[in-house]
Amino acid sequence: MLELEDLETFVEVADSGGISQGARRLGVSKSIVSRRLVRLEAELAVQLLTRTTRGAALTEAGVTFRDHAVRACAEIDLAREAILPSGDLHGRLRVAAPLSFGPTHLAPVLAELARQHPRLQVQCSYSDRFVDIVGEGFDCAVRVGYLADSNLIARRIAPVPAKLVASPEYVKEHGAPETPDQLVEHQCLMQGTETWHFVDGKKTVAVHPQGRFKADNGLALAAAAIAGLGIAALPDFLTEKELASGALVALMSRYPLPDIGIFLVRPPGHHPARKIRVLTELLIEHFG
Repeated sequence: MLELEDLETFVEVADSGGISQGARRLGVSKSIVSRRLVRLEAELAVQLLTRTTRGAALTEAGVTFRDHAVRACAEIDLAREAILPSGDLHGRLRVAAPLSFGPTHLAPVLAELARQHPRLQVQCSYSDRFVDIVGEGFDCAVRVGYLADSNLIARRIAPVPAKLVASPEYVKEHGAPETPDQLVEHQCLMQGTETWHFVDGKKTVAVHPQGRFKADNGLALAAAAIAGLGIAALPDFLTEKELASGALVALMSRYPLPDIGIFLVRPPGHHPARKIRVLTELLIEHFG
């Protein structure tokens, strides 16, 4: 007889790449995880994982069984939801969120979700790196920005205004660009090699900015702008206090940045779990 907790443990270890990582996700000790895996392999009479010094790798049988185990766990979650009292949520919800936005803006929403549903385990990971929610075992992710094409299902929660900003000291020393093409003459603060877009009447103008300072975190780019290192394109929630105090000034108001968005994305599937639907409703209520 296969135990559900053994299946769930195997999926976590398989997706996280190791027993230690899987134990952290599950909130249990490594010895408990190891015991569950041994029990599962004994029941199946097949080796699912190869233990290495770096973690655990799936065997050929493990790769095949992992897909079936994920579907089985998902079906059990749906069955639980179907028989629970109306509005009650059970199980675990793993959410990925950006570090520049999550702790300050998303954390209160997740806290409210946990308060309303005491049987739900809420786990959130904050990082500005691009998270593979399927490969890393997340139920969903909150993302802020422009979404790239993918096979994930996205729900737009709310628009987020954004502005081009710089410090008064930078403008005094280097001047302020008046048109998008003049940005090539300036130091721009970027996450990588992104393209900036500006609204010019009914059309959009694309610019490839250049600069010597880059960071994968919006707060770090805002700090660099305040320090006078260059011009940044940032959402208002990162700059509104600095704009109000005069530490930053808005630039190129004739060519505004298009609004970015707050999105909830989840793996492909016809029907989202009720816990994701409830989170989506709370996000829309909070931000919409």
